[in-house]
Amino acid sequence: MKVALFSGSVYGAAEEVAHHAVAHLEAAGHACYYNPRVDLAALLAAEPEALLGITSTTGMGELPDTLMPLYSELRDQLPSALRGLPGAVIALGDSSYSDSYCGGGMLVAELFDELGVQQVQPMLRLDASESVTPEADAVPWLERFAKALEQQA
Repeated sequence: MKVALFSGSVYGAAEEVAHHAVAHLEAAGHACYYNPRVDLAALLAAEPEALLGITSTTGMGELPDTLMPLYSELRDQLPSALRGLPGAVIALGDSSYSDSYCGGGMLVAELFDELGVQQVQPMLRLDASESVTPEADAVPWLERFAKALEQQA
């Protein structure tokens, strides 16, 4: 299955998780498209069969500036080509900011609902206050995601 990944990062951790996810999903037999600065036209041109959004959280639970252009395009246009695709979200946050913990990921998950993307497993929350290796912490979740995609094919 062809998985399009997009990410939003402030300090690079979400991009690192995304690169790790690409390697893991490709090793599991899925084709991947990932561009950390993708716009809607390029995302749609990739003709994804599944979506994976990976984002950190900034400020008071907002998305990083790097993801805002794509997020805005998706919300404004709600492209029908994405409706019904399987997908999932990985959220990076810091639980010491309890009011806004993983708020960026929650925004992406809500957007997936609006787009009609079928989330095939619960959002993964990676807590910066508990881990220094979010890309390694994501592996068990990525394994389940890869299997869930196989069941969708």
